[in-house]
Amino acid sequence: MESFAYPHFSSTVHVALFNNVTNAARLRARIGDAEREAVNFAFVDARLVTSVLHIQTAVTQALLAASQNTLRTKTVHSEVLWALNPSNNITEALRRYGVSDDSTALLVIRIDPLDFLVVQDRMGSVVEGTLAPILELAGLTDWAAVKKYNKLNEDPVINEAQNDPSREHHLIDNIVVSIVAMKSVAA
Repeated sequence: MESFAYPHFSSTVHVALFNNVTNAARLRARIGDAEREAVNFAFVDARLVTSVLHIQTAVTQALLAASQNTLRTKTVHSEVLWALNPSNNITEALRRYGVSDDSTALLVIRIDPLDFLVVQDRMGSVVEGTLAPILELAGLTDWAAVKKYNKLNEDPVINEAQNDPSREHHLIDNIVVSIVAMKSVAA
């Protein structure tokens, strides 16, 4: 688990990567239940995140919206999911980027000033999976799905780089991070 300080928002963001998640369906069911506080996290499908910068950019956008009282969703945690989605459709964002019944790798995010160990314990008590270093995120990305959702399949520069996966992934990451960063301006 990693913690990131955002002093200009007076916020601390805790991000954990879980692999081999076995209770995704139960997590999804609990999000809408009366147990919301027990699962007050952003559960992000790790397959659709291209880098740590990608998730940090989405978190920054969510914190900015919260600080300006312009959240488009009900919570700052769901705003992270909305920021990741290239369209403005909230339902689509929650469905695509949130936890699904068959999710096996999740980024779990808590925006809260609580102590690192307290948040880590809460995450571990909610998610049944293996806590992994956040740097393993790069190996989990489903690049085809990222290209599809961001409508990059016909992009000539990306198509030109198809024979060099490292370059292609770098280009895609740059584009999707830029999409997230510009979303609040364009919305």
